[in-house]
Amino acid sequence: MSRKSESRKLEAAVKARHPQLPQREHREQGARALPERWVHWLIPSVIALLTFTAFLPALHNEFVNWDDPRNFLDNPHYRGLGWTHLRWMWTTHLGHYIPLTWMTLGLDYLLWGLNPLGYHLTSLLLHAANGVVFFFVARRILIRALPSLSEHGHALAVSAGFAALVFAIHPLRVESVAWVTERRDVLSGLFYLSAILVYLRVCEREERGRGQYWAAAGLFACALLSKSMAVNLPVVLLILDVYPLRRLGGGKGWWSEPARRVYVEKIPFVLLAAAASAIAVMAQSSIHAALSLTQLSVPGRLAVSAYGLSFYLWKMVVPVNLSPLYELPPTVNPWAMPFLLSYGVVLALTAIVLVLRRRVPGLPEAWVAYVAVLVPVLGIVQSGPQIAADRYTYLAGLGWAILAGAGLLSYWQAWRFPLTGLAVCVLVGLGVLTWNQVHVWHDSEKLWSHAAAIDPRSPIGQYNFGLTLAGQGKLAEALEHYQTAVRIKPDYADAQNNAGAVLAQQGKLAEAVEQYEGVLKIKPDYADAHNNVGAALARQGKLAEAIERYERAVQIKPDHAHAHYNWGVALARQGRLAEALEHYQTALRIKPDHADAHNNLGAALAQQGKQAEAIEHYEKALKIKPDHADAQSNLANARRALGMGKEDAAPTRKAKTAE
Repeated sequence: MSRKSESRKLEAAVKARHPQLPQREHREQGARALPERWVHWLIPSVIALLTFTAFLPALHNEFVNWDDPRNFLDNPHYRGLGWTHLRWMWTTHLGHYIPLTWMTLGLDYLLWGLNPLGYHLTSLLLHAANGVVFFFVARRILIRALPSLSEHGHALAVSAGFAALVFAIHPLRVESVAWVTERRDVLSGLFYLSAILVYLRVCEREERGRGQYWAAAGLFACALLSKSMAVNLPVVLLILDVYPLRRLGGGKGWWSEPARRVYVEKIPFVLLAAAASAIAVMAQSSIHAALSLTQLSVPGRLAVSAYGLSFYLWKMVVPVNLSPLYELPPTVNPWAMPFLLSYGVVLALTAIVLVLRRRVPGLPEAWVAYVAVLVPVLGIVQSGPQIAADRYTYLAGLGWAILAGAGLLSYWQAWRFPLTGLAVCVLVGLGVLTWNQVHVWHDSEKLWSHAAAIDPRSPIGQYNFGLTLAGQGKLAEALEHYQTAVRIKPDYADAQNNAGAVLAQQGKLAEAVEQYEGVLKIKPDYADAHNNVGAALARQGKLAEAIERYERAVQIKPDHAHAHYNWGVALARQGRLAEALEHYQTALRIKPDHADAHNNLGAALAQQGKQAEAIEHYEKALKIKPDHADAQSNLANARRALGMGKEDAAPTRKAKTAE
């Protein structure tokens, strides 16, 4: 009898005596698999919880006077999901074409009205979801990038979780999450990451992935309809095809039949990106005329681009002194020291990437993806007053976060405990900095006092700080900041105009008119300045001159609600009620929530004996502004007049004379 036969007989005998052994082995395998499944779902839950905790103070934040008033507080068009709201969302823009983002904000309004808590909660939940989706993206990429280490399931999950948290709780994310206007970042990010995740799944099982392929394209379209900065996705997918998917280059070549199929499958993505880019350019051009942007030379644009690449990397590593505005200087000298240092950093990093491309797989891809994501916002086409912005790193930091996770996974077996301690310290540090940075966005005063402290030479920062203080009635302090802004930038028309408004509020009408006239020398077609001159002249009793200014303001800006309102006030004071009625009604067509216009229209109607119509407008004024004293008094008088006769009613009071 052979030895093999003897061995089989021995095994059979053992199994006969101990039939429980196979079941025991099966149970042991199941016991080993259970923790892996447990970790697989525990880590995403921890990511969501820690992300939510790091940004928790955002739920107490208010709207801030940095685009929020224009987008939400003074914008009735997004408030709901009716046909008129949807038509506005899908056919118009305020510098960006973001219909899906507007739809989420319209839903917020239906649920929360203008309570900022609900808006912040939605943004935070979206960002926490992004952290979870990114975990699954990072996990799949790490499996492909480091297949020899992917058998260590716990280490792989922990490394992907570390990458996701580096992305999710980094202080550079605060601007995108804690600023309601930047809802477009977190919503676009969710579709963007989901498209990558689906694409990775498609590449794993190409033979049955056509439906998922079109799902990835659809998610990309949704990302573009949330924010156009997602246009870089086709480039990012090609980078993933090179590494870690290895569908391009290497043994597959760059122009073989399989490689050509990879290029062809990107055509729908490229077409979507091209369409979105064209729409974005048109959207941006609509606001360029309204902004006095620094016109950069070609060397200046290159200098700003190099500065952005080095600036964002530095802030990723040392995320301190973050500001809502890093203002572009009035003149850009490409040979100034900050730009020379930026050239050196970019060239040095490029050289390091080339030298280490074989020793550190994934480093070249992370660098190229970082540059590709940032290209639209590097200043090659200037789109705002900033030289850089924290929000632009929302997608740009993904590659570096995955690289950090890959580093943790690579050395996990040899340095498990030191690396675990270091990773925890890094995440705790990021979480604390994020918690503190969220508080900066609590309200407008905290935001702009912080910005002014970071960069006292920023005229926009000084102006916005003054605007906040003026809204709180701190006129002397506001005037100081407006004047500081004008000293830094003498042609700053908005700051000069608001300085005049403060002087008018202080009763210094002659000085205010002089300030406004100085503004009009800089910018003759400034409608607000013409309106403000008219308001100051009206307060001096010069009604005819005031009307000329209001007329000029309306010629420049036909939808200037305050100019129409003030014009109506002046006409009413001259006894020209029929004409005054027309201007009040025009003001309300432009701005339906103008409480003073409703009150004054009611007063004019009451003087014509139309008490019932007057009552309607008084009630609308009080619905908009419940503590409107003049509307309360006028409503009571109108009701008495209807009940007792006009001769028994008290005189009708008017609202403030001008704005």
